[in-house]
Amino acid sequence: MKAFLVQKYGKKAELILNEVSKPIIKENEVLIEIFSAGVNQLDTKILAGEFKQILPYETPFILGHDLAGIVVETGTNVTKFKIGDEIYARPSDYHIGTFAEYLAVEEKDLALKPKNLSMDEAAGVPLVALTAWQALVEVGNLKKGQKVFIQAGSGGVGIIAIQLAKYLGATVATTAGKSSFEMLRNLGADVLIDYKNQDFEAVLKNYDLVLNSQDTNNLKKSLNVVKAGGKVISISGPPTPAFAEEISASWLIKMILSLLSANIRGKAKKKGIDYHFLFMKANGSQLEQITKLIEDGTIKTVVDKVYPFSQTNEALNHVASGRAKGKVVVKIR
Repeated sequence: MKAFLVQKYGKKAELILNEVSKPIIKENEVLIEIFSAGVNQLDTKILAGEFKQILPYETPFILGHDLAGIVVETGTNVTKFKIGDEIYARPSDYHIGTFAEYLAVEEKDLALKPKNLSMDEAAGVPLVALTAWQALVEVGNLKKGQKVFIQAGSGGVGIIAIQLAKYLGATVATTAGKSSFEMLRNLGADVLIDYKNQDFEAVLKNYDLVLNSQDTNNLKKSLNVVKAGGKVISISGPPTPAFAEEISASWLIKMILSLLSANIRGKAKKKGIDYHFLFMKANGSQLEQITKLIEDGTIKTVVDKVYPFSQTNEALNHVASGRAKGKVVVKIR
């Protein structure tokens, strides 16, 4: 089968298209014929080598964290899915590789594809939707009547998070360029801040929760818009000692992550704010709940651009540019 591999890490590195063996499934896995694959910032960061300490993949390996496709083979212990099922998933770490024609995926990571989405639309959902769910529901415990600030509203995570927060009954503020305001207002954003001409720190106050996806400067400013007892959840770092424990990191990595996050943890503690670093996890059960919200129209998807499989590197570059409004997808079938 054809697949795009990381041969070497680097900020200017590109994926290499190669012929590799089709995966052989284990008893708890299904073999997926991949029709479409979502492209994420995580892919660009892994390729650049920014996550080698957290996810030390040995090259060469196939990149890609989102897929939509059809089950073509099932392991002996698989009970929830059968050959022919249309599914979507964010495979677990160390089981990634969706920039390929086939992938073996653990049953626990899978969910049936929403019936009202095409393969291209569905492929862009799992990673960003699970990130939003785990940030707002699992960690943030967002409640009706609370106020949440979601940075970068027109990005993949932002678009889903805005809709999920409105479903949960929250007031939602977000940052974006003015050209995205109408789309975000239609998705449910209540407070729109033009990041080019406005400072969110001067506009927002007494928020219950911030979902940070930007740089350290924006993260520090976010502490000033959250009230005491509130939470700041960052999906862009810095990682914390608690996260190091989660991934069973070595003592050296634990020390490094502790030092990296010491400043922001200290500032948050002084203000009585809970700082949490979130690195989303694959979860088929949560994805099933997201599917229901998509099928009933609560959550809508936004696809920015679909690239042919041969242009996977171009798709990665588009995501890395930060200009995408919605999801970028690679069509494999």
